[in-house]
Amino acid sequence: MDKMRKIIEEVRDAGSIAIGGHIRPDGDCIGSVMGLYLYLKKMLPDTQIDVYLEKPSEIFDCISHIEDLQSDFDHVDMHKIYDVFMVLDCADDRLGEIRPLYQNARKKINIDHHISNPGCGDLRIVEPERSSTAELLYELMEETAVDTEIAKALYIGIIHDTGVLRYSNTSPRTLQIVAELIKFGFDFSELIQKTFYEKTYVQTQIMGRAILESVRFMHDRCIVSMVSRRMMEFYQVTPKDLDGIVNHLLAVKGVDCAIFMYETGTLEYKISMRSNGQVDVASVAMRFGGGGHVRAAGCTMNGTYHDNINNLAIWIAEQLDIE
Repeated sequence: MDKMRKIIEEVRDAGSIAIGGHIRPDGDCIGSVMGLYLYLKKMLPDTQIDVYLEKPSEIFDCISHIEDLQSDFDHVDMHKIYDVFMVLDCADDRLGEIRPLYQNARKKINIDHHISNPGCGDLRIVEPERSSTAELLYELMEETAVDTEIAKALYIGIIHDTGVLRYSNTSPRTLQIVAELIKFGFDFSELIQKTFYEKTYVQTQIMGRAILESVRFMHDRCIVSMVSRRMMEFYQVTPKDLDGIVNHLLAVKGVDCAIFMYETGTLEYKISMRSNGQVDVASVAMRFGGGGHVRAAGCTMNGTYHDNINNLAIWIAEQLDIE
């Protein structure tokens, strides 16, 4: 509560506020950005508030005012100077194309829960013990100001970063907050189904192929799969359609660490890693300029598919004590 009052004091007199999240936004990033946007619009109705984020999947259209997101960065004046820029769910180095707006801002605020984030800006609130940035935001909001639409956005963020409350980052406080959020009466079961579980036919096809072509290694304790640009073009899918594949790989019995990668350019791959706790994948990702959580992390790597696997395997094997 004290921290939220401090944030309000930082932005109360601002004529303009911008909110941004990381590239390739996930459910927590989207829910957090929109939850804070709705909250600030309610608390500061006379303040200009802009929100920048890469266009989310259509599954998140259930979030109120998501059409207010500015995702066409080609038409954004990157020389604009905001009084306050608030970075959520990442540090500024993952803002992508909108980073100049952050750099130009008079005040910079960072709210995150990733252990790999050292914090950035003038006010840094980074709490790795939180299940999600959405959970942290709820704690930083005036409880009486939270309404149904804010609650829905934050609920989606928490659900996505906890794997529907299955991951080890789910704490007793997380469950308490979820209970408080669903008191607003929205159909939480439908939100889980529509935003977390439901897949299109082509999403199911590409997931099936990725699982079919997966390979186990390191005494079968690790599993890896890759989707090339050619495969993505064949199935007519985008990176958003690949969400969830790495979690299905980790569900294979006997696997301690799952790696999924997809090709983003010539000799360039986006890497996602998941662990059951035997491997600190955040520490592995950080060696290649990425980050995340102990059990869920990612990075971008250059090189061939096999080179990237070999480079990752060195640090994974060290933790699994495999020679």
